[in-house]
Amino acid sequence: MTEHELKTLLSTVTPPDETARAAAHAHWAALAKPLGGLGLLETMVEDAAALTGTETPALTRRAVLVLCADNGMVAQGVSQTDASVTRAVLQNLAARRTSVCRMAAAAHCTVVPVDMGIAGAPVPGAVNCRIAPGTADFTLGPAMTRTQVVQAIAHGIELVRAQKRAPAGIQMLATGEMGIGNTTTSSAVASVLLNQPVQAMTGRGAGLSDAGLRRKLAAIERGIAVNHPDAADPLGVLAALGGFDIAGLCGVFLGGALENLPIVMDGFISGVAALCAVRLCPAAGKAVFASHASSEPAARLVLDALDKKPLITADLHLGEGTGAVASLPLWDMALAVYNGCYSFAEGGITPYTPQC
Repeated sequence: MTEHELKTLLSTVTPPDETARAAAHAHWAALAKPLGGLGLLETMVEDAAALTGTETPALTRRAVLVLCADNGMVAQGVSQTDASVTRAVLQNLAARRTSVCRMAAAAHCTVVPVDMGIAGAPVPGAVNCRIAPGTADFTLGPAMTRTQVVQAIAHGIELVRAQKRAPAGIQMLATGEMGIGNTTTSSAVASVLLNQPVQAMTGRGAGLSDAGLRRKLAAIERGIAVNHPDAADPLGVLAALGGFDIAGLCGVFLGGALENLPIVMDGFISGVAALCAVRLCPAAGKAVFASHASSEPAARLVLDALDKKPLITADLHLGEGTGAVASLPLWDMALAVYNGCYSFAEGGITPYTPQC
């Protein structure tokens, strides 16, 4: 896919179905409970109805896509561990032994590990979307080429389409990632796109010392100074400072918008990917559903920029899609009420009416 072909494809994204949203809102209002009593659980079902174009969205068949990639700037000492951990975790994802795998089993969600570009040979059991064995060190020049960014986005779009047309017919996707150094790439991209100081957008990731945090801040500042990214050019920002995982996740959100499939955002890293998707195609926001507010310092800023509200506030910062998967039981409970609660009419109760 070329950059022009991507732009043409994104022009086909349709707006949400407001008739379906209104029907879902009316359905909630007819149920025998206080109006809006389930808060965000109600509006997220309405948003899903508007996205899918049906008053009663079916969302029981779901998977979490965990996109994995290595990042060249790890050479600058921005993480507690070296890049070999990316490979180790991807191997354990493929063996279904990691944190998100255990949580996904409890949430009746399939785990799909994806290799977007890690060092070494392909990992058996991971979907092969390899672009290169990791990105370049962005303190020395661009992390990747624009062609590679578009390739990663195209892979993300195709991952969504493949899940939708699979025998299981996936109806909802959660997003996850794994890549040593990817809170650094995310902070760098977010700092540019939101025009925020690097210090405000950068946290300790998986657990940095004070010295490690200083190295991380310095690396991001050098990357921005060397590459001069333009916030008005999201592809250029991704090429300069991003990772294959973030670019691939950007494609997943765009794929959700193209296929009218709900995509549940995880934490800060997938939030930055969603921000890139919306900057490329504002209409893609219809497919983005927030799960939690990460403890990363900039997580709330990204949520605010996307105009999304989290379901969970629990200081999660593990990654892998754990926060997104943790929110799935809330979807189940919301839909259980939506599809099964008795109505005011059935209960012989005078319906509530808005009082303000």
